[in-house]
Amino acid sequence: MSGLMNAALILAIAAVVITRQFSARRIASDRRWWIVPAVLAIMALREPGMIDPHHQIESSLLLGTELVTAVAIGAGWAWTTRIWTESDGAAWSRSTKASGAVWAAGICLRLGLFGIGTLLGVHQTSSALMLGLAATLLVRSGLLTWRAQALEPAATGQNQGQNQGQSPAYGDGVGRVLRKERL
Repeated sequence: MSGLMNAALILAIAAVVITRQFSARRIASDRRWWIVPAVLAIMALREPGMIDPHHQIESSLLLGTELVTAVAIGAGWAWTTRIWTESDGAAWSRSTKASGAVWAAGICLRLGLFGIGTLLGVHQTSSALMLGLAATLLVRSGLLTWRAQALEPAATGQNQGQNQGQSPAYGDGVGRVLRKERL
């Protein structure tokens, strides 16, 4: 796949993911949460030229930093996402404003890494960015699934509204009673 096609695919996936994160979404209870990140990683790894042969050390360091940044963004995104369960036991998630800040910081860091690579004269392809997106999605999905498994089903009857079955996210006003969101 050409670099332009990779860039278009990355932008399309990022746009869909970012848009969908701010609406309430059911967390899949099956074990297939890793498939989309795996497909992205395979597509990225099969593209040649991820490491610039003329700047192998610098290119490797940039790729490693990109992957560390991607893992941090995925973890930050997962921990700033509010999750809760409904009375039927289904887990739901919705990103908070802090999640948007994590994305904005991640984009700035990635632009900074691209700028550093350009200053060093390192040839950069979109496959490193795609691999980073795969890592972000893998970490986020894994942490959300793990957090959702620890939740108790939402309370029914007299205990309803006492924050049972809900896991507050960082930056989500921890300690206040959260109400059920409209779907």
